[in-house]
Amino acid sequence: MTMPFLTAELPGIGGQMRTLPEDFQVEERPLYLPCGEGEHLYLKIKKRLLSTPDLVLRLSSTLGVKAQAIGVAGLKDARAVTTQMISLLGITPDRLDRLKVDEQLLSVEVLGRHRNRLRTGHHAGNHFRLVIRDVAPHARETVPQVLDLLVRRGVPNYFGPQRQGRDGMNYQTGAELLADPVRRNKLSRSKRMWYLNAYQSHFFNDMLARRLDRIDRILVGDWAMKMENGACFLVEDAATEQSRADQFEISPTGILFGSRVSWAGGEQGEIERAVVSESGATPESLTEAAKACGFRGERRSLRTSLADLDWSLEGTVLTLSFSLPPGAYATNILREIMKVSEGPEARRNG
Repeated sequence: MTMPFLTAELPGIGGQMRTLPEDFQVEERPLYLPCGEGEHLYLKIKKRLLSTPDLVLRLSSTLGVKAQAIGVAGLKDARAVTTQMISLLGITPDRLDRLKVDEQLLSVEVLGRHRNRLRTGHHAGNHFRLVIRDVAPHARETVPQVLDLLVRRGVPNYFGPQRQGRDGMNYQTGAELLADPVRRNKLSRSKRMWYLNAYQSHFFNDMLARRLDRIDRILVGDWAMKMENGACFLVEDAATEQSRADQFEISPTGILFGSRVSWAGGEQGEIERAVVSESGATPESLTEAAKACGFRGERRSLRTSLADLDWSLEGTVLTLSFSLPPGAYATNILREIMKVSEGPEARRNG
């Protein structure tokens, strides 16, 4: 599916990403720090060319703990230099002597003990420092225009291409599993949810693409999200709520279908129903299938804020730094600036 650009009227600067792992740096921002007591030891780990799943396997093997005893707040890319928190159940600090820093495991810092395991989403977002090399000569004029528009209107909150796998077809497997309980039950819950999530995200990206020109407008029938806490409410008076959207206090949302999530009304509802109808499904059929699969669904903001923004251009090398909330993809900023795709290997740093 082609995903349109919000900044389509501005030319892309092209360029090369990830020439070096250091060109893509991510630092996870903690939602909370350990309280000082509990069974879980929290660490801050900086790594290079090491994905989060591979880090978990390395910690499990080296420290002699089950992978299930290791908690993470988000997945970080392998082709990068990344920093994130890790929780370890039942590990004493002296056992960490087994961990040896090297060219992949750059540093390990003990933060303290806490009562609960670190879980997905238990972070306040990520700060990025990205380097794009060999950009076009017009970058000095184009970059500030693109960034200004993204700051004012928001960054399109597309799911990245990795959700769909190398062939881009994971969503089709998800659709098949939704309708085939026998095949679905042969998979682990995590595996089948991966494919079902791909099906949800495929629909969401299509809905967002159709609403892109009004990504920052509130419509009657929208389920609007409060950006401070993720709570959603049904919009009855769009004119009244628009001022809050202009201040980025709220944003319109799209549906990640499930057994309990509400579908939109009004124009957004028409978009959501049209997208699923074209696949041969209905809101009712998806809701019933989700009940059988055991997932509730949720609403996802159509845009994300771009905070702590800074950039510099030296010759043909552009350096960007910014912060994004949890679940947002840095590649959505890159694609708007470069007007090229990193391809299916691009990763979210959630």
